[in-house]
Amino acid sequence: VYSSRLNMPHSFGYRAQTRTLFKKEFKTKGHCNTTTYLRTFKRGDYVDIKVDSSVHKGMPFKYYHGRTGVIFNITKRAVGVEVKKEVNGRVINKKIHVSLPHIKASKCRDELIQRKKDNAAAKAAAKAGGERVSLKRLPAQPKVGYFLARDTEPETIQPTPYVDLV
Repeated sequence: VYSSRLNMPHSFGYRAQTRTLFKKEFKTKGHCNTTTYLRTFKRGDYVDIKVDSSVHKGMPFKYYHGRTGVIFNITKRAVGVEVKKEVNGRVINKKIHVSLPHIKASKCRDELIQRKKDNAAAKAAAKAGGERVSLKRLPAQPKVGYFLARDTEPETIQPTPYVDLV
């Protein structure tokens, strides 16, 4: 009986096997903060779906926990999120409505947006200076070779012989 419980789930409900999946972080138990409901989202924003198990309304299905999607609709208490889901080898766009406590702004585009700003600044500086600048990303180049200057003669160190005086 004991070994069969390790191999197979006992229940097959809507929230089956979510004990560790929906677990809250240390010292964050209880209701979510009021600021959670005051965050503003716009259509086209990228959001991460992270289920807050203390709020049952508007909770997405466990498959969507940890997924990133794009907001396509905004209502009073929820946002519509479009998530890509692979089903039988093909990718389907799923549109789900998720309550605000279960989503947070994604950082997946922060690097891209910062790179665009840096490129625009570099372009403006190059235009003002009258020179061409390459904005392409380059892989990390190998370090430049150098010769080590030797000030003193290297000292040879010999191991001391082991002596057992016991």
